[in-house]
Amino acid sequence: MPRWLSLALFLVPVISLLAVAHVYLYRRLVRDVTARKGLRRAGLVLFAGGFVGSVGARILGAMLSSEVARAVGIVLLLWMGLVLYLLMFTLMLDVGGRIVARVRKAPEPASPERRAFLAAGATVAGATVSTYGAWRAFHPPDVRDIQVRLPRLPKALEGFTLVQLTDIHIGGVVQRRFVDELVARTNALKPDLIAVTGDLVDGTVAELGRYAAGFGALKARHGAFFITGNHDYYSGADAWVAFVQGLGITVLRNRSVSIGDAGASFDLLGVDDWSAVKLGEPGYDLDAAMRGLRPDRASVLLAHQPSNFQEVARRDIGLQVSGHTHGGQMFPGNVLGHLVWGEQNAGLSQMGNSHLYVSRGCGFVGPPMRVGAPPEIARIILLPG
Repeated sequence: MPRWLSLALFLVPVISLLAVAHVYLYRRLVRDVTARKGLRRAGLVLFAGGFVGSVGARILGAMLSSEVARAVGIVLLLWMGLVLYLLMFTLMLDVGGRIVARVRKAPEPASPERRAFLAAGATVAGATVSTYGAWRAFHPPDVRDIQVRLPRLPKALEGFTLVQLTDIHIGGVVQRRFVDELVARTNALKPDLIAVTGDLVDGTVAELGRYAAGFGALKARHGAFFITGNHDYYSGADAWVAFVQGLGITVLRNRSVSIGDAGASFDLLGVDDWSAVKLGEPGYDLDAAMRGLRPDRASVLLAHQPSNFQEVARRDIGLQVSGHTHGGQMFPGNVLGHLVWGEQNAGLSQMGNSHLYVSRGCGFVGPPMRVGAPPEIARIILLPG
């Protein structure tokens, strides 16, 4: 299927649903609530402008200076998140009212005061959740401690700390200040090893290199490591791999390294993103990453997506560390994510002797909001299995 056709099949229904949502919200929150022409006109401008701006954000950004474009982009992304929660609460009240009316077998009163009260309630609820979500997204990620009993880990490495950063999504919203704060919080943990497990960026090296350069300050006893995510491929994976290597970070592309010394060590493996093959890239190659591994040694796999964990477990790799899902990022995405990924949506799970840890990530994509899936820095503490 031609790429333009795939894009059209995705964009047409999305834009159509977006248009319906804006029309519905204008009618329910403005037109049905007031007869004042000035307020109706203001509401129409707000919702029409929000829809047009959301659809044409890229074109609009290209017409403005970088700082103005960034500010406008943030506002439009926040608007998208607000629309989601306004729509959710307004539909809940509408559907709930109809259900109550049907149960009571009485028609719903068409009181203007009641319509205004319900519209105000939905607006306040949507704005409150959106404000909290934006605060949580921009607030520094929490540090989450996870203990994992790793089969065949030498006793001398008990308490080894692997700090995972993932899904940072440096781009039009997440920039150098966010990166520097993230690096400072990571270094303060004094980790033995740092793993950046993909989706570092949403843009080219030329656009975002000056922000991503902040990761050159990461410090860990055994170094920092990077693997590619799907968004890194959208942004030019080869160029980013070269850039990251220039920062002194080791990139694992379908290969492994030994961590530790002659007295006590384990194998650290890294694979390219699972979906890279769809973009015409060589992509994920577990066989290559495992080449030369000894079955009597402990092993940790860095893989952006939790996909293929069943095969990883079958091959007796002790721990896979992943991201990608964001834990759903925004309710109801966390619920839908659980339906799609199950226990692999976020957190620690196990299959046989193998463990999988999926981080909710540090940044965000789309609306800069986190609701029901707070961002995290994962500090994985390895213990002998």
